Amino acid sequence: MGIHETQYLSAGIAGLEVSLLFTQRKDLQMSKRPLIGLNADFRGQHQGVPAYSYLASGYYDSITTGGGSPVIVPIIDDVDALERVLDSLDGFVLTGGADLDPRNDGFHLHSSVKPMDPRRERFDRRLAMEICERRMPVFGIGVGHQLLNVVQGGDLYFHIPIDVPTALPHLDTQDPNHRHSLVVESNSILGRVYGEGEIRVTSRHHMAVARLADGFRCTAKCQDGIIEAFESQHDDWFAIGTQFHPESLAASALDIRIFEEFIEGVMQQMGELRLVA
Repeated sequence: MGIHETQYLSAGIAGLEVSLLFTQRKDLQMSKRPLIGLNADFRGQHQGVPAYSYLASGYYDSITTGGGSPVIVPIIDDVDALERVLDSLDGFVLTGGADLDPRNDGFHLHSSVKPMDPRRERFDRRLAMEICERRMPVFGIGVGHQLLNVVQGGDLYFHIPIDVPTALPHLDTQDPNHRHSLVVESNSILGRVYGEGEIRVTSRHHMAVARLADGFRCTAKCQDGIIEAFESQHDDWFAIGTQFHPESLAASALDIRIFEEFIEGVMQQMGELRLVA
């Protein structure tokens, strides 16, 4: 073997070692659980009890089961501090809670609306807008689903029994695990989870998405026409929303699969960003 052949062989071995090292590092990065943010609920100071944040365990338990590492994000009034927190996260789940205040979108307050604490709503709106601007992977549940639609330009029904008198019951005040059926679009994220056809889900809402924002497409509807799920139509943005609650105590094993699909989508985007970088 000549000296030049020896040099080429050495260079080839070195290149292979670098390639293997890069692959090992990428596999190690992808094996790490993605950090998924969760916005907390909030209760203001009342009768000597200090204000505090809290969150139903179903949200973070479902993220953990789905393959992510949950990070609970309390209300952060400082914009720079919020941006730094979001910089450290790989995705976000916008959680459920009380109602959005219609007055913040130029509508009258309906007597059936029970608004969330104003401080939480101000923060949640700023948070959701920042997530959308960043094209951060996001999963909105309940009011989180409604919030994504609103900040992207969509509208809401403020009280289904009045706005859609022919609608099925979507809320039972005596049963927090009330369920109803809906139909899933097969060519969708939910379609991969549930398959084609009718399913039953946990429902406890009296508000709902009316006009869907541009950039979203409906992927599940109740038989009465109420939108129960949507997803982003943008190739560069993994975003889904469900009006129903897959994190609830009455959730099925298939419901938990939604979180697995979300985590997989987050990890895929993480990999694409790393390759681009």
